[in-house]
Amino acid sequence: MTRKTNAMRLLDQAGIAFEPREYALSIDDFSAERVADLVGMAPDQVFKTLVAIGERSGPCFAVIPANTELNLKALAAAHGDRKVHLASLREVLPLTGYERGAVTVIGAKKPLPVYVDEIMELCDEIAVSAGTKGIQLVLAPTDYIEFTGATVAPIGV
Repeated sequence: MTRKTNAMRLLDQAGIAFEPREYALSIDDFSAERVADLVGMAPDQVFKTLVAIGERSGPCFAVIPANTELNLKALAAAHGDRKVHLASLREVLPLTGYERGAVTVIGAKKPLPVYVDEIMELCDEIAVSAGTKGIQLVLAPTDYIEFTGATVAPIGV
C-alpha cells in the first residue's frame, strides 16, 4: 500500500482525483525518462519539476515533460525577467522542502510562481512527483494547472 505524502493529502482535501504509481528507483538512473518507463507512461506525459531563479523576479517552478529540456529564455520571458538560471542542488531543498528527484509544486515549502509547458494541455493525464522518490501522481492536467495556479507557456525544448 502506498504511503500518503503531503501532496496526496492536499489533493485529497481539494477533492482532486489522482492515482499514485509506485516504482522501484535505481540509484544509477532516476532520470525522468526512466521514471516514465517505470510508471508505464509516455515521456511527454510524465512531468519533471525544476526550480529556476530569475535575476530580478526570484525563484519559480518550471514543469516540463520528461523528454524535454527547459528553455531558459522562454521561462525568463514568462516569469517577467531578462534571465533565469536553474537553482543549484543546495538551493532546491530550502526553497521547496523537497530533495532532488522528489520536487513537486504540490505542498512546496514556499509558494512560488508555477509555469507549465503548453504540452501539458494536450495530455489526457499526466504524472508528477508525489513529493517523495518512488511515487508519481497521475491526474488530469486541468486539475493540476488549476490547483497549482500555473501559467501555461512554451517553456520546453
